[in-house]
Amino acid sequence: MISPRKLKIFGKRDFDKIPQLQKLSNDEKFSIKVASHVLPFRTNNYVVDELIDWNKVPDDPMFKLTFINSDMLLPEHYDTMYRALKNNYPPEKIKAIANEIRFELNPHPAGQLSANLPLVNGEIMNGIQHKYRETVLVFPSAGQTCHAFCSFCFRWAQFVGIDTLKFATDESNKFLEYIKNHKEVTDVLFTGGDPLIMTVQKLKIYIEPLLKPGFEHIQNIRIGTKSISYWPYRFVTDKDSDELLKFFEKIVSSGKHLAIMGHFNHWVELSTDVAKEAVKRIRNTGAEIRSQSPLIKFINDDSEVWARMWKEQVKMGIIPYYFFIARNTGAQHYFKIPLAKAFTIYRNAYKKVSGLIRTVRGPSMSATPGKVAIEGITEIYGEKVFVLNFIQARNPAWVKRPFFATFDETAAWLDDLTPAFGSDKFFYEDELERMINRKFESVKAEAI
Repeated sequence: MISPRKLKIFGKRDFDKIPQLQKLSNDEKFSIKVASHVLPFRTNNYVVDELIDWNKVPDDPMFKLTFINSDMLLPEHYDTMYRALKNNYPPEKIKAIANEIRFELNPHPAGQLSANLPLVNGEIMNGIQHKYRETVLVFPSAGQTCHAFCSFCFRWAQFVGIDTLKFATDESNKFLEYIKNHKEVTDVLFTGGDPLIMTVQKLKIYIEPLLKPGFEHIQNIRIGTKSISYWPYRFVTDKDSDELLKFFEKIVSSGKHLAIMGHFNHWVELSTDVAKEAVKRIRNTGAEIRSQSPLIKFINDDSEVWARMWKEQVKMGIIPYYFFIARNTGAQHYFKIPLAKAFTIYRNAYKKVSGLIRTVRGPSMSATPGKVAIEGITEIYGEKVFVLNFIQARNPAWVKRPFFATFDETAAWLDDLTPAFGSDKFFYEDELERMINRKFESVKAEAI
């Protein structure tokens, strides 16, 4: 029997309320405070009490996953914010400095603001993204926060209070008309933030209409969440946890496939009794849980960690799905791992597991043209190259069309790579440029 637990949230002003944090020196605590004025910080009592090994702090991977440190900012950014806090600048000045820094951190990578937003009659449809033909992402307004924030999060810009950087739809459900009219869409992914911070009644506002006539083309409903890791009580003892699970059953019984896209960065997140109970209860509804995570330096940059995590997931009935490369935003300079090393870690972990676990795809970069996977490193005509492939792409014709980049042991993202064999461009670049320009011109024309 799992005992209920009351959620306690800790933000950047609550460091004194976390007893374990008092073990750190004043300089270490101030370092966290400085960084948290730029990058978002949020954690809770479950993460603090159950997931972090405080005897290994500051090197504990779960500590680094949730507590920001000075090295996660570039030195010039840290020094600027450090001086502002030390000199007791007024709050509005500190906020202005923080925002200046944030806009230098590539807050929305991979064309999220410029290329992923759909147009309806020349007008941008806010709160959704439609990058791939079959899949629409929906950002419920009430789901644009999390039980705790990951320090590497590529959607950190959602949480810093800058409205122009935030994706969010409203409960008028205008997005439903868009989905209804686009019969090529088979999958709707509710994302954030974390949609499962919402009450069941809020969640139903967004999902229940998809179960009704007119949406027969929607086959799969996905919910992206970190709740299984950061607050598993959501599925076990929270006041509406039973109602939530009944709603999952309703979705499944309607004939839709319900996929809970679980974000798991380390096997520790699935080691507690309450997390195991949460997984069991979700799976009993007929929903599937699929796991995904980026490769993150200091947290899971070890093939043994990945192999152990995947094995434990499959044992619990979770399907390993994606092995991502950390996106080029926020604290990427701190967490990034060269692509060559990333492929080696992935391959070594992959070799250690059985066929049931080899559903995981990667290493994958969610870049502007699509999800680009590193298929291998080899030598062709005397040139060492990365073998690349699209798992998903803005143009479906690009998918599974191998292409090659010159090997570069320091490259950490697609933009760092150059085409192999003397080519000036990768095969998709001209068409990608035309796609983005057409969308830009449409938005510009509507504004005029």
